[in-house]
Amino acid sequence: MGFEIPWGSIAFQLAGFIILLVLLSKFALRPLLGVMEQREKLVNDQIDSAERNRKDAEELLNQQRAELENAKKEAQSIIENAKKLGEQQGQDIVKTSKEEAQRMKDTAIAEIQNEKDQAVVALREQVASLSVLIAQKVIEKELDEKAQEQLIQDYLKQAGEEL
Repeated sequence: MGFEIPWGSIAFQLAGFIILLVLLSKFALRPLLGVMEQREKLVNDQIDSAERNRKDAEELLNQQRAELENAKKEAQSIIENAKKLGEQQGQDIVKTSKEEAQRMKDTAIAEIQNEKDQAVVALREQVASLSVLIAQKVIEKELDEKAQEQLIQDYLKQAGEEL
């Protein structure tokens, strides 16, 4: 037959290929796989770090929102307290004004009563002095009973007009 298989050449090429594979595996494939594993680990670490940063950012955002809400509530509370304080102060001012007006009224009433009492005392003194004067005139004139009665009526009429 004319076709012969070169077994020696095939074996030699196969041995060379196996040696090449062993050498490539030892010197090229392992370091290349190590670099790829490091790269994969670096990418996974960066993804994990990004995920942690995203979660931290979300937590910070939630905290900021909660603090903002608390600040709004506190501001509202301060405004309401200020309104209540203003209303209370207004009521206190009105109450103080009413008390002052009542005190002034009471003082005025007391002064009027005092002046009235003084006027009554002065009137009594005048009546007493007029009575003495009438008595003197009666004694001086020694009037009869009808004239005395007329003099007393005139005196009472005169005293009534002075009041």
